Amino acid sequence: MKLAFLYAGQGAQHVGMGRDFYDAYPLFRALFDQAPVEFDLKKLCFEGPEDQLGDTRYTQPCMVAFAAGVTALLFQAGIRPAMAAGLSLGEYSALSAAGVLDPMEAVALVAFRGKAMAQAVQDRPCGMAAVLQLDREKLQAACAQAAELGVAEIANYNCPGQLVIAGDAAAVARAGELAKAAGARRVIPLNVSGPFHTSLMAPAGDALAERLRSVRFGAMKFPVLFNCKGDVMGPGDTIPGLLVRQVQSSVYLEDTIRAMADHGVDTFVEIGPGKTLSGFVRKTVKGAAVYAIDTAEDFAAAVTALKGAEK
Repeated sequence: MKLAFLYAGQGAQHVGMGRDFYDAYPLFRALFDQAPVEFDLKKLCFEGPEDQLGDTRYTQPCMVAFAAGVTALLFQAGIRPAMAAGLSLGEYSALSAAGVLDPMEAVALVAFRGKAMAQAVQDRPCGMAAVLQLDREKLQAACAQAAELGVAEIANYNCPGQLVIAGDAAAVARAGELAKAAGARRVIPLNVSGPFHTSLMAPAGDALAERLRSVRFGAMKFPVLFNCKGDVMGPGDTIPGLLVRQVQSSVYLEDTIRAMADHGVDTFVEIGPGKTLSGFVRKTVKGAAVYAIDTAEDFAAAVTALKGAEK
């Protein structure tokens, strides 16, 4: 068995996330209570309101705090990955798991990142939409044609048959129409608060670059695959540079999952909340073992199964 951790991104959050872990595991509770944020993280995660939890300024630290607690429990149980990756903000959790970022530094960083992303497009009508069953080249052509109305770019390459476009609202709507005309099975508008992973996030990238100057990065204990590459770091890459690039360019998650399989990974653990990435893995790597940890019950079952697979 060769194991990889995958960390969920924005959109997987839900009211009640982490409550059962908090009640059952002192280690999770301690990490959750330490989260360096300017709001009541525990109350927001456990009680909502849902619209505030879905606001990127709040979602990001909540998700990373949840991931830090679950990762600590997995390590405590003796479950460690050969490599890790995350979707968007999940990349910070992957870096934390690998020892590059202190867990609480990761929470503080994504809290800053979330604010910077919200401010980058304040008062600008924007949108995102999932495009189903259309190949990359045809969707890239649709975005290029729609660019006369503003920015329209492929933000996420999630898995075979699922891409996400984002940008200015009018341009995204037009690109969606062109995608349907080119053969897309469906185009589904997404309820998100910004055009993430597009060039419209350049101001957030600039702010993040400045913030990262003060961060101390630890040695990487196992490889992390980066969103903007779909693979591990190259000779000329730096972690701050890749994180700045990530916020304003496409997320190559399908490529990341394929690269993990090419590196010999046959078992994936999604650290949630949510189970979206597990679906992406199953559509990308046939026959892989996949475990999603959203609840304390999921955690216990995954540990039992993984311990059994080691024997």
